[in-house]
Amino acid sequence: MAENSPQRVVVLGGGIGGQVAATRLKQKLGSAARVILIERSTTFTFAPSLLWLMVGKRQPKTITRDYSGLSRRGVELVHETVTGIDTSASEVQTESGVVGYDHLVVALGAVLDPGRIPGLSEHTHHPYDLPSAERLRDALHRFTGGRVTVAIASLPYKCPAAPYETAMLIDGYLRQRGIRDVSQVAMYTPEPLPLPVAGPQAGYSVAAELAARGITFHPRTPLEGVEPTALRFGGELVPHDLAVVIPPHRPPDVIAKSSLAGPNGWIPVDRATLRTRASNVYAIGDSTVIPLENGLALPKAGVFAHGEAEVVAENVARRIRGDLREEAFDGHGTCFLETGGGKSGLARGDFFASPVPKVAMHRPGRSWHAAKIAFEQYWLRRWL
Repeated sequence: MAENSPQRVVVLGGGIGGQVAATRLKQKLGSAARVILIERSTTFTFAPSLLWLMVGKRQPKTITRDYSGLSRRGVELVHETVTGIDTSASEVQTESGVVGYDHLVVALGAVLDPGRIPGLSEHTHHPYDLPSAERLRDALHRFTGGRVTVAIASLPYKCPAAPYETAMLIDGYLRQRGIRDVSQVAMYTPEPLPLPVAGPQAGYSVAAELAARGITFHPRTPLEGVEPTALRFGGELVPHDLAVVIPPHRPPDVIAKSSLAGPNGWIPVDRATLRTRASNVYAIGDSTVIPLENGLALPKAGVFAHGEAEVVAENVARRIRGDLREEAFDGHGTCFLETGGGKSGLARGDFFASPVPKVAMHRPGRSWHAAKIAFEQYWLRRWL
């Protein structure tokens, strides 16, 4: 590369972390860098709103955007599938060729893997992507009463609050339709409590919200199998009329087979700088694994991907400008918890606190629900 030619910064993945990283990098570096975002999809779906779509409160067009906003900010968009990452050559392989980089930011997220459990795709629903959330919405619309089972198939999974929000929003939807008294809602999880990484106070608070709505809670109960009209937990078949199961998650294949992957396929990073074992490669968001002092891992959630992206963009920009100082990601995060009936709770805290995360739970109310709506609209206007 010529001495004064722009540095090439490549961002893999156009989710929340990738969008923030690419936008901030271009804002900070201007003509000093080419910022290239590689994303296979042409449209982005704001995942936190999929739960509202599930119960008929949103339409697909209101929570999806194309990526043209990034192009207007000077980010170069490449709509391709990443097929390989060669850190020794500082190159990324796509289906159409090779893209070299001076600095790389990996933000490829986690992949849903329903095929790991036979029958899961055929006999259950989930709200974790747009087509699936639409199918669940239609199934709920047809539902006339009976047994609803919400379950978490395995750990880890994206957005720790989402399964519990799903159960409570379905409860509220059934009440709105006047069929809650002829329905039962049950929640199953392999976790000892909801949101275990946030500590027992948060877990008991969420469990109490479930109980207040008559949602039976079954902790430490991993999913063992799927039948057409029943789920198997602990050797027992639990019949249902509608099953909503958060599918297993796995690292993207391109990461799992790369030199960046750790033993479990996720990318280990320095928790302060988000740098990987390759000095010019950073990883953010759901593709990473960041151990906490309580033995658990930092949750896979958009709020952390956003915060990590801000730090990585600042540090890459400093390196390109010749500044060796580094900003540190502090592990702070905020999470809304929809409880139905136009109310939401809030969890906020320091997940890097020692010896355990310090997280405060705010009781559900209409003000937090309004704040979540405002955040949704801010995100969709601000970043795309």
